[in-house]
Amino acid sequence: MENQTAITEILLLGFGDFQPMQVFLFLLFLFIYIMTAVGNILIIVLVAANQHLHTPMYFFEGNLSCLETCYSSTLLPRMLASFLSSNRTISVSGCIAQFYFFGCLAGTECFLLSVMSYDRYSAICNPLRYAAIMNNKVCFILATGSWLGGFAVNTIIVSFMSKLTFCRPNAIDHFFCDFAPLIELSCSDTHLVTLVDFIFSTICAFPPFLLTLASYICIITTILKIPFTSGKQKAFSTCSSHLVVVTSFFGTLILVYVVPSSHSVIDAKKMFSLSSTQS
Repeated sequence: MENQTAITEILLLGFGDFQPMQVFLFLLFLFIYIMTAVGNILIIVLVAANQHLHTPMYFFEGNLSCLETCYSSTLLPRMLASFLSSNRTISVSGCIAQFYFFGCLAGTECFLLSVMSYDRYSAICNPLRYAAIMNNKVCFILATGSWLGGFAVNTIIVSFMSKLTFCRPNAIDHFFCDFAPLIELSCSDTHLVTLVDFIFSTICAFPPFLLTLASYICIITTILKIPFTSGKQKAFSTCSSHLVVVTSFFGTLILVYVVPSSHSVIDAKKMFSLSSTQS
């Protein structure tokens, strides 16, 4: 390996191309961030305070709102600060830490959305057994397992990443520290960490996606068998909001991480990544 000086800071280019609009972008994303955080916090407070909302569906909604609040707070404050400052640098350790929490929360959301789809499947396809299937103990185990699973998977990935040396041009054309841009800056052998990331990311995303897909196929099949239109509408209304979140989340994952990158789609991918933090 060539002798190169290890870098200690990374430059996040973000939306630097829109230099004349920095103040406008700051105000716009600050407003969206505040509305997102306030909305999710209100959901958490309402679910906790209202006894009528102490049901599995709202319990998982509260967990999702907590996750989305953490999601936004992990990425957006640093980006907002860069709009008002010429300093767009972040330390290597800070960059890895940001990726760690982002990855943990993304993994948790994969698991949590699949758990929520199973909850809706149980409520619609097995209504008579629903209370027994989704009791308080089961709900707690599923929610806890989703959080622990997301953090465990990314802890393994980051433990391998932390052993890398970064010494290439220190600019990342993104507004946060993601895996692929970080790996491109490394002058170490990245084959092992890339393989580990692929294996655990697949475990984290593919089975939950298949479970969610299977659940909604069963849900839609069951709804279509309901003889009354009012019954169909009531059944569909209980899972429509979750279906929108699922479609948005997994659709964004596919567009950002599966569609090949090129100069013409990099800005579009940044916007899709940003939209996933504003749920």
